[in-house]
Amino acid sequence: MSHSLFEPLRLGALALPNRIVMSPMTRARSAQPGNVPSEAMARYYAQRAGAGLIVSEATQVSPQGQGYSFTPGIHSDAQVAGWRRVADAVRAAGGRMFLQLWHVGRMSHESFHAGAAPVAPSALSPQAQVWIVRDGVGAMVDCPVPRALRRDEIAGVVEQFRRGAANAIAAGFDGVEIHAANGYLIDQFLRTTSNRREDDYGGPIANRVRFLDEVTRAVAGEVGAQRTGVRLAPYITARDMNCPQIVPAILEAARRLQAIGVAYLHLSEADWDDAPHVPDSFRHELRARYRGALIVAGRYDRARGERILASGLADAVAFGRPFIANPDLPARYAHDWPLAAFDPATLFGGDERGYTSYPAYAG
Repeated sequence: MSHSLFEPLRLGALALPNRIVMSPMTRARSAQPGNVPSEAMARYYAQRAGAGLIVSEATQVSPQGQGYSFTPGIHSDAQVAGWRRVADAVRAAGGRMFLQLWHVGRMSHESFHAGAAPVAPSALSPQAQVWIVRDGVGAMVDCPVPRALRRDEIAGVVEQFRRGAANAIAAGFDGVEIHAANGYLIDQFLRTTSNRREDDYGGPIANRVRFLDEVTRAVAGEVGAQRTGVRLAPYITARDMNCPQIVPAILEAARRLQAIGVAYLHLSEADWDDAPHVPDSFRHELRARYRGALIVAGRYDRARGERILASGLADAVAFGRPFIANPDLPARYAHDWPLAAFDPATLFGGDERGYTSYPAYAG
């Protein structure tokens, strides 16, 4: 059955008025010290409440899970209170919002961990960089070689996700999305390029999917499967993540997530020039294993979004960068109003300029 961006959608326990999702985007505006969601963040998200669903920026479930400066957390009382202001503002504006749960794993730096190495499935560097603010100046810095998690530490990381999910619901969110994409910790367990473990979390696909399965079961057990979504990235290759076995691993993950009954899967598709193409054959295989809602994200515009919905290979479309300068993006798409361009210099960190300063369309 084909659908349109402007049709309603049942997403787990939530009724969406349209199929336009605001994609999670790191903007590095949390208040310091403490990585606490700010009043500006509440205004920013409330301005975009016309989306069928907002998925928050990636939010670390523990201090161990942080890898970038000024990203918010969901592990302290102050952070929960800050997120409650955000959730209340979005609900007051008529919106719906999930919080994205995040642990960066090896995509981090020792400066976030009192000089200790970040943790990962294996002691393999990602050959990548993270954004760090020092003395008021932000810069990209190389990631160090991480420390492999001990077998007896993994249950504690699963618990970080469960506790983060409980805190998100306590803060007033409609649900949570588990970030298992884009080269972060859960994705690192899925791929042979980052997981060389010799225990029951490494080696065969069934072992490499185990950590995602355990995290999802813990989160769904805490807040309900119908309040739980999962983000995956089968064709992302950056950050040394070009695993030759990732597609069958993702399909096995989808089978397990179907058994758990999560509300949706959110596919993060590569969005750079000459990026890997996601073949329709994969989308059909995914549909065969997972029967819940599918959200797609990655360089979609209105026309491309309508096409994939019409094909029946997705149920909703997430838009990232178009939402930055167009807080009223669903209305602009519905009325064919022109889109504003965002200022790249204000994407990460800073004040409300380039954040809450973009106006709705005035005609």
